Amino acid sequence: MKKTMTTTAGNPISDNQNSMTAGDRGPILMQDYQLIEKLAHQNRERIPERVVHAKGSGAFGELEITHDISAFTKAKVLQKGEKTRLLLRFSTVAGEMGAADAERDVRGFALKFYTKEGNWDLVGNNTPVFFIRDPQKFPDFIHTQKRHPQSNLRSNTAAWDFWSLSPESLHQVTILMSDRGIPLSYRHVNGYGSHTYSLINNDNERFWVKFHFKTKQGIKTLTNEEAAKVIANDRESNQRDLFENIENKNYPQWDFQIQIMSEEDANQASFNPFDLTKVWPHSDYPMIDVGVMTLNENPKNYFNEIEQSSFSPSNIVPGISFSPDKMLQARILSYPDAHRYRVGTHYESLPVNRPIVDVNTYHAAGSMNYEEKEVTNAYYEPNSFDGASQDASYSEPSLEITGNANRYDHNVNNDNYSQVKDLFNLMSDYQKEQLFNNIAESMGGVPNEIIQRQLAHFEKVSPDYSNGVKKALDK
Repeated sequence: MKKTMTTTAGNPISDNQNSMTAGDRGPILMQDYQLIEKLAHQNRERIPERVVHAKGSGAFGELEITHDISAFTKAKVLQKGEKTRLLLRFSTVAGEMGAADAERDVRGFALKFYTKEGNWDLVGNNTPVFFIRDPQKFPDFIHTQKRHPQSNLRSNTAAWDFWSLSPESLHQVTILMSDRGIPLSYRHVNGYGSHTYSLINNDNERFWVKFHFKTKQGIKTLTNEEAAKVIANDRESNQRDLFENIENKNYPQWDFQIQIMSEEDANQASFNPFDLTKVWPHSDYPMIDVGVMTLNENPKNYFNEIEQSSFSPSNIVPGISFSPDKMLQARILSYPDAHRYRVGTHYESLPVNRPIVDVNTYHAAGSMNYEEKEVTNAYYEPNSFDGASQDASYSEPSLEITGNANRYDHNVNNDNYSQVKDLFNLMSDYQKEQLFNNIAESMGGVPNEIIQRQLAHFEKVSPDYSNGVKKALDK
């Protein structure tokens, strides 16, 4: 008899693929305890390293705003002429602390801006999309990228089984298996906020936004064969490259750009602009120049400043905010929850995480609570003793939400193939050949049933895609 999936309390689960949202495109509801349980449990599966993005490198630098985008945002950090100190942590996603840098994987691109209005964290990747669009699937996806519970080996079968059963992954899989899947160094990757965020201007108008950081060093990559030679000689190739270039004052830079979409356009778009598996077409939403980011300072102590650095998309400043992106909504919860567990309750009091502005909260006790505060009767809120209080002037404009609360199937009436076809058609013959060979190599040991299921997805993108992989598999 087939078993019914349950929560840890034994409650039967009706849908393990879709989060509960307010309408098809609406935000996730806090009452979705099944999602919260999955994410909270995942954050506690391993100690003490990060559950994902465990292997990383980082450096400090500066963001300089060179163009006027005040029509879209009142955020001080984004005003023309502003210069803001920052920390950028690069990482691989799947590998553990001891993994090699030059592996085929997505690269994390996490930014912490120490702004005059508090910390703004932009936690993205070197790709503009991701494997899934609903956070209900995230813990399961990460399990497929980690080690088999019996063999303790990475499993090609698990990865391709999940991908072939999750057609929304095809866009990211195509990027991962392309020549961009193994960057030459961290200096040679683009960075993306990936999610849709919002900007709010002085008139309290909201605009949806995508954040892009384009490397001035150019995109440079390694083939599987080249990467194998690098790993044989240096497992810390990207760490070494970043540290030594900054030490030698060869400071890497990125052009900071944004895409803007009005709320009206979002309501009328042919695709869901809050879907993390989709990009916004540049022809409809052109790139807007904003500024330049430079890395010019190595950390003085790796553990203190990089290993203990803690980024979360919940850290926003006035003029920058969230969107109904389901993955973003879940990360707002799961990231700080992971940090409180991994680093400590008061992780943001550590020097690398502490903002440059005064912090006024009523949080009490908890691990790492080392700060001696002034004696006061204002240790709760509201109070009658002149303690810090709320300020309604920082309120955001209301966001209209419609729809019934339900678990909407995100693959119904959703095109998982057109944007992948556009990407595939942009590739040169050489890039396509690399794509086919990389996929075939990664399918070693995968059961034929799973391979055939994945080939059917490639066929829906283009017969050339499917046939190219078939030919590579037959070599």
